[in-house]
Amino acid sequence: MALHNFVEEIQVLARDLVDRVKALIHEGNVQRIIVKDVNGHTFVEIPVTVAAVGAVLAPVLAGLGAISALVAKFTIVVERSEPKSTDPKAS
Repeated sequence: MALHNFVEEIQVLARDLVDRVKALIHEGNVQRIIVKDVNGHTFVEIPVTVAAVGAVLAPVLAGLGAISALVAKFTIVVERSEPKSTDPKAS
């Protein structure tokens, strides 16, 4: 089964950053999460794998809570993977 990768950008306020990242981590098709400020500077890049969803991400989420106090708005870049369609009509 081949996978198709695509990227999605989500604008969030600092108070919603940690909750939104937690929700994204629990989705099954997310491969990587990148947190950027409004100027495009990367704060955190989180590779999300099945093995890393446990207690390993707790310190990362705590760090996100700390940096969210520094900036008002963030962009979350989400890299997702979905199975490619085998239907020749779907392009």
